[in-house]
Amino acid sequence: MEDSKSKLIDIQRLRKGMFVQLELGWMDHPFPMGSFKISSDEQIQTLRSLGLTQIRYVPSRSDVQVDEAQALPVPAAVDEPAAAAQETANPPEASPSSGPERARQARLAARLAQERCLEVCERRFFDATRQYKKVGEQLRLSPQEARRQSEELVGSCVSELLANGESVIRLLTEVSGDRSATHPINVMVIALLLGKALGLEEAALKDLGLVAMLHDIGKLELPDRVRSFDDQFTTAEYRMYQEHVEQGVILGQRMGLSPGVLKGISQHHEMADGSGFPMRHKVDRLETLGKIVALVNRYDNLCNPSRLAIALTPHEALSVIFAQMKARFDTSVLGAFIRMMGVYPPGSVVQLVNDRFALVVSVNSSRPLRPRVLVHDPQVPRSEALILDLEQVPELGIKRSLKASQLPKAALDYLSPRQRICYFFERAVEAPSPAGAEQ
Repeated sequence: MEDSKSKLIDIQRLRKGMFVQLELGWMDHPFPMGSFKISSDEQIQTLRSLGLTQIRYVPSRSDVQVDEAQALPVPAAVDEPAAAAQETANPPEASPSSGPERARQARLAARLAQERCLEVCERRFFDATRQYKKVGEQLRLSPQEARRQSEELVGSCVSELLANGESVIRLLTEVSGDRSATHPINVMVIALLLGKALGLEEAALKDLGLVAMLHDIGKLELPDRVRSFDDQFTTAEYRMYQEHVEQGVILGQRMGLSPGVLKGISQHHEMADGSGFPMRHKVDRLETLGKIVALVNRYDNLCNPSRLAIALTPHEALSVIFAQMKARFDTSVLGAFIRMMGVYPPGSVVQLVNDRFALVVSVNSSRPLRPRVLVHDPQVPRSEALILDLEQVPELGIKRSLKASQLPKAALDYLSPRQRICYFFERAVEAPSPAGAEQ
């Protein structure tokens, strides 16, 4: 059938819903893939800026046909041989904004926009870790000042989260530094996103943020050797480690934290089946804040253990929690967490259905099944690689999850999977560049 074939059409007839195929090299256009379905006016503008007069589209894979798309006037027919002769006689002056160089500049501009968003997230995360350290320093000197600083940090995060509308969970670049500071901030970020997904009001979110950020403050009262859980602990060391929960409540009381926040701190290691500590309470005696932080705390500890050799990928951590630990967590909280993080949480290494390797870098917490990924493409320099939004590419999905060790060396070097998984959130906005692919 004719509609199963591609057709050349005038560039001015492009419309959203058309599936197009670019007859250009990878470095001659700013798009992550050369074949995709147009989903925004910005994509059309970018296509028209490439200097093409015609473009190839596939009717059978398009939502709109060319004869239905006559809203814009089509320029009068041009005598192409005459125009070509004139162009040969008067070749256009080379400029940075024409041809392949213009496409490269468009790609770099889109990449720069993505990097700016990442820089904002990273700055917020590192500012939060610094503020957390100040809280620890203030605890003994002025517990009330430590509470004020904690409330200020959590309040700013909650305000931003609520102002965002839909939020994206963003993977940060490799994080170094003190795990005792990155862990509580990581738990706070994920817990707030989960609390929002569960419909908590602003006041409850602020309490949740305090519980998540301060859940491990009791470790400040423990010897260094037992501050991080180790499965090689002796019985005495494990009991000493468990004391951080009681010590955290005591410090929280000195800070003047509310009863609800203190209860949440006291329950961050309690499990729904009664297997937790220190009270071995079951689900009917657990509060919502404790249920949320207990789950997020376990997830982050699986991804970021004190010994990196036993770290799980985000996908593995989620799979282990669902398959082996389901009974330990509240059903509604666990279900909301899995829906929010998606099957492949940020930081997961995956293989796409077209066999390319990719790193999941962000997930829209409202629509998590189509994450954004950084795709390994040997033809595009790593410094110019764009993030592909799978939500805009129904033809392209994820085939399977991988360990970093399963990647070919070239893909491993290109994608640079994180050893430490840290997240922050950003406003969900439409990707600045088109995303799509021919399978």
